[in-house]
Amino acid sequence: MIHTTHSLRVRYGETDPMKYVYYGNYAEYFEIGRVELFRSIGMSYNEIENQGIWLPVSEYKIKYIKPAFYDDKLEIHTYIKKTPGVKIEFEYEIFNEENVKITEASTTLFFLDAKTNKVIKCPDNLMKLIEKNWV
Repeated sequence: MIHTTHSLRVRYGETDPMKYVYYGNYAEYFEIGRVELFRSIGMSYNEIENQGIWLPVSEYKIKYIKPAFYDDKLEIHTYIKKTPGVKIEFEYEIFNEENVKITEASTTLFFLDAKTNKVIKCPDNLMKLIEKNWV
Protein backbone atom coordinates (compact mmCIF):
# COMPACT_ATOMS: atom_id res chain seq x y z
CA MET A 1 0.00 0.00 0.00
CA ILE A 2 1.05 3.58 -0.66
CA HIS A 3 -0.48 6.41 1.35
CA THR A 4 -0.08 10.18 1.29
CA THR A 5 -1.83 13.06 3.02
CA HIS A 6 -2.38 16.55 1.65
CA SER A 7 -4.06 19.49 3.40
CA LEU A 8 -6.07 22.29 1.85
CA ARG A 9 -8.41 25.04 2.99
CA VAL A 10 -11.85 25.33 1.39
CA ARG A 11 -12.08 28.53 -0.66
CA TYR A 12 -15.27 30.58 -0.87
CA GLY A 13 -15.63 29.93 -4.60
CA GLU A 14 -15.80 26.16 -3.93
CA THR A 15 -19.00 26.49 -1.91
CA ASP A 16 -22.69 26.79 -2.66
CA PRO A 17 -25.03 29.44 -1.15
CA MET A 18 -25.23 27.40 2.10
CA LYS A 19 -21.39 27.59 2.32
CA TYR A 20 -21.20 23.78 1.85
CA VAL A 21 -18.48 22.58 -0.51
CA TYR A 22 -20.24 22.07 -3.85
CA TYR A 23 -20.30 18.32 -4.55
CA GLY A 24 -18.54 18.65 -7.92
CA ASN A 25 -15.43 20.09 -6.28
CA TYR A 26 -14.61 16.83 -4.53
CA ALA A 27 -13.38 15.36 -7.83
CA GLU A 28 -10.79 18.15 -7.96
CA TYR A 29 -9.76 17.45 -4.35
CA PHE A 30 -9.15 13.81 -5.29
CA GLU A 31 -7.12 14.87 -8.32
CA ILE A 32 -4.94 16.92 -5.96
CA GLY A 33 -4.52 13.80 -3.84
CA ARG A 34 -3.45 11.70 -6.85
CA VAL A 35 -1.00 14.32 -8.09
CA GLU A 36 0.56 14.65 -4.64
CA LEU A 37 0.77 10.87 -4.23
CA PHE A 38 2.72 10.55 -7.48
CA ARG A 39 4.97 13.44 -6.44
CA SER A 40 5.59 11.79 -3.03
CA ILE A 41 6.91 8.60 -4.65
CA GLY A 42 9.26 10.49 -6.96
CA MET A 43 7.43 11.14 -10.24
CA SER A 44 5.22 14.10 -11.00
CA TYR A 45 2.03 13.74 -13.00
CA ASN A 46 3.62 16.07 -15.54
CA GLU A 47 6.55 13.65 -15.97
CA ILE A 48 4.12 10.82 -16.68
CA GLU A 49 2.37 12.91 -19.35
CA ASN A 50 5.73 13.99 -20.82
CA GLN A 51 6.42 10.29 -21.40
CA GLY A 52 3.35 10.19 -23.66
CA ILE A 53 1.03 8.53 -21.16
CA TRP A 54 -2.45 9.77 -20.26
CA LEU A 55 -4.39 8.64 -17.21
CA PRO A 56 -8.11 9.08 -17.91
CA VAL A 57 -10.60 8.33 -15.15
CA SER A 58 -12.87 5.40 -15.98
CA GLU A 59 -14.70 5.02 -12.65
CA TYR A 60 -15.53 7.39 -9.80
CA LYS A 61 -17.42 6.47 -6.65
CA ILE A 62 -18.06 8.75 -3.68
CA LYS A 63 -19.86 8.67 -0.36
CA TYR A 64 -20.63 11.99 1.34
CA ILE A 65 -20.74 11.42 5.09
CA LYS A 66 -20.75 15.00 6.41
CA PRO A 67 -20.42 18.34 4.62
CA ALA A 68 -17.29 20.44 4.38
CA PHE A 69 -17.75 24.18 4.73
CA TYR A 70 -16.10 27.40 3.62
CA ASP A 71 -12.73 27.95 5.34
CA ASP A 72 -12.52 24.38 6.72
CA LYS A 73 -9.06 22.89 6.67
CA LEU A 74 -9.32 19.44 5.11
CA GLU A 75 -6.90 16.53 5.02
CA ILE A 76 -7.07 14.35 1.92
CA HIS A 77 -5.72 10.84 2.46
CA THR A 78 -4.94 9.07 -0.82
CA TYR A 79 -4.12 5.38 -1.12
CA ILE A 80 -3.02 2.84 -3.70
CA LYS A 81 -3.90 -0.56 -2.23
CA LYS A 82 -3.52 -2.77 -5.33
CA THR A 83 -0.56 -3.16 -7.67
CA PRO A 84 -1.42 -1.45 -10.97
CA GLY A 85 -1.63 -3.28 -14.27
CA VAL A 86 -3.38 -1.51 -17.16
CA LYS A 87 -5.40 0.37 -14.56
CA ILE A 88 -4.56 2.03 -11.27
CA GLU A 89 -7.05 2.35 -8.42
CA PHE A 90 -7.01 5.12 -5.82
CA GLU A 91 -8.97 5.30 -2.59
CA TYR A 92 -9.55 8.52 -0.65
CA GLU A 93 -10.70 9.71 2.73
CA ILE A 94 -11.24 13.34 3.63
CA PHE A 95 -11.13 14.46 7.26
CA ASN A 96 -12.07 17.84 8.73
CA GLU A 97 -10.14 19.77 11.39
CA GLU A 98 -11.81 17.74 14.15
CA ASN A 99 -10.36 14.61 12.50
CA VAL A 100 -13.86 13.44 11.54
CA LYS A 101 -14.09 11.53 8.26
CA ILE A 102 -16.48 13.46 6.03
CA THR A 103 -16.01 11.76 2.66
CA GLU A 104 -14.72 8.52 1.18
CA ALA A 105 -14.23 7.78 -2.49
CA SER A 106 -12.40 5.77 -5.11
CA THR A 107 -11.31 6.34 -8.67
CA THR A 108 -10.01 3.98 -11.33
CA LEU A 109 -7.76 5.33 -14.07
CA PHE A 110 -6.15 3.48 -16.94
CA PHE A 111 -2.83 3.97 -18.69
CA LEU A 112 -3.27 5.19 -22.26
CA ASP A 113 -0.57 5.68 -24.88
CA ALA A 114 -1.11 9.28 -26.05
CA LYS A 115 0.13 8.54 -29.60
CA THR A 116 -1.68 5.30 -30.34
CA ASN A 117 -4.69 5.84 -28.07
CA LYS A 118 -4.28 2.25 -26.87
CA VAL A 119 -4.44 0.98 -23.30
CA ILE A 120 -1.00 -0.03 -21.99
CA LYS A 121 0.45 -1.51 -18.81
CA CYS A 122 1.82 0.69 -16.06
CA PRO A 123 5.20 1.98 -17.30
CA ASP A 124 8.21 0.15 -15.82
CA ASN A 125 9.79 3.28 -14.33
CA LEU A 126 6.55 4.16 -12.50
CA MET A 127 6.05 0.55 -11.39
CA LYS A 128 9.57 0.52 -9.89
CA LEU A 129 8.76 3.67 -7.88
CA ILE A 130 5.48 2.15 -6.69
CA GLU A 131 7.23 -1.05 -5.61
CA LYS A 132 10.01 0.94 -3.88
CA ASN A 133 7.45 2.94 -1.86
CA TRP A 134 5.08 0.04 -1.09
CA VAL A 135 4.56 -0.47 2.63
